[in-house]
Amino acid sequence: MEELEQFLPYVDNWATCDQLSPRCFKKHTQELLPHIRKWMRSKHTYTKRFGIGMLMRYFLDDTFRQEYLKWVASIKSDEYYIRMMQAWFFATALAKQWDATLPYIEQHRLEKDTHNKTIQKAIESFRITDEQKAMLKTLRVK
Repeated sequence: MEELEQFLPYVDNWATCDQLSPRCFKKHTQELLPHIRKWMRSKHTYTKRFGIGMLMRYFLDDTFRQEYLKWVASIKSDEYYIRMMQAWFFATALAKQWDATLPYIEQHRLEKDTHNKTIQKAIESFRITDEQKAMLKTLRVK
């Protein structure tokens, strides 16, 4: 963790950010949560993106809690790569936790661009049913 913390401020692109996934994290997910919270508050674009990505990777299945959606939705940023990770997170959350995530789309709790990109990514997913896709299409913001 110490070496990762030293490395993260130097990450300067989405590809490097998104491929980082230390295998030891899988066995220590609960210990990871405080670090994820810290990363998501970072001033560094790709550290923040990394935090959202780790939350998406490890906490949308059995260990899911609704507060994780709030954490990601509360991030306000004009940074394209942060907003795209938020959209990816919410599209994945729709696939894995439909009932908990849908209100964020129905109630327009995300920035307009992030909202529409979430819908686009969800519609492109094989994990979303045709009925769900049809409904999501009606929720796009113009």
